[in-house]
Amino acid sequence: MTPLTLTLALRTPLGTPLAGDTLFGQLCWALREAHDEGELTRLLDGYTAGQPWLVVGDGFPAGYLPRPTLPPLAKTDPGERKAAKGKRWIPLVAAALPLPALLAAACNDETVFGKGRAPIAARAHHNTLNRLSGATGAGEFAPYTMAQTHYAAGQTFDIWCVLDETRCPPERLAALVADIGATGFGRDASIGLGKFDLVSVETAVPPASTFADAYWTLGPCAPQGQGFDGAQSYWRVLTRFGRHGGALALGGQPFKNPVLLAAAGAVFVPRDGYAPRLFVGQGLSGVSHAEPAAVQQGYAPVLPLQRNGT
Repeated sequence: MTPLTLTLALRTPLGTPLAGDTLFGQLCWALREAHDEGELTRLLDGYTAGQPWLVVGDGFPAGYLPRPTLPPLAKTDPGERKAAKGKRWIPLVAAALPLPALLAAACNDETVFGKGRAPIAARAHHNTLNRLSGATGAGEFAPYTMAQTHYAAGQTFDIWCVLDETRCPPERLAALVADIGATGFGRDASIGLGKFDLVSVETAVPPASTFADAYWTLGPCAPQGQGFDGAQSYWRVLTRFGRHGGALALGGQPFKNPVLLAAAGAVFVPRDGYAPRLFVGQGLSGVSHAEPAAVQQGYAPVLPLQRNGT
């Protein structure tokens, strides 16, 4: 398995956050459309048995990582806690530092995106026309709004991945990602959202941490049964309401079963001693009544984390 970093430059607003499991699902559909279902089945062989062909992390501002999920210090006053909460990004150059120094390097949105360039959440108005009357109306034809996130022009994001190059060469992955960027990622891609350019695909070099004792996740994952110490680990629960793509999105059961995941930035401490790993988690099955073969990415790329030291 090879760690990679995909760098994207946004061209339009996003209707869906750059979530790793969502992008993995869209990559699977893109591969199926570009090749055939047999090729997708080949790549997914062993997926739920700890042998993923690809693990995709969330998208983070280029050069930054998500702040580790940890409880606030008991002696910290409310003002300091509020300021710390806003510092949700860790510079990549500080990733190998012991936890106290790593947290001290945390940055807020203004530092990361630039003054006046922080992302803006907005709501776009939509209409559904009644083809009989040629106008909007009540019920399903009532005007409605949908959330969008706007970024400064050309804002770049890094996506950490782990790829099995024996099953899929990096060039094929790059082509699939570029195809998604051209057609649009996530919700409302058909009306122009989620478009981006693939800037580069580089071999990632995880930060070296000699005294690491925990895993720091870069995407949502399913950590159950992975041998982690629950008393020392910290995570934020994320409920994923998945939806099918392609032809299944137009069927009678477009939605998948809800799945509970640990959000990116989780800190997992192994019970039986730390050993370097590129990813944690598991592939989940049984997530769809419409397509029994459907899987949910419950894997996440990880970086080493040294909790103690100065």
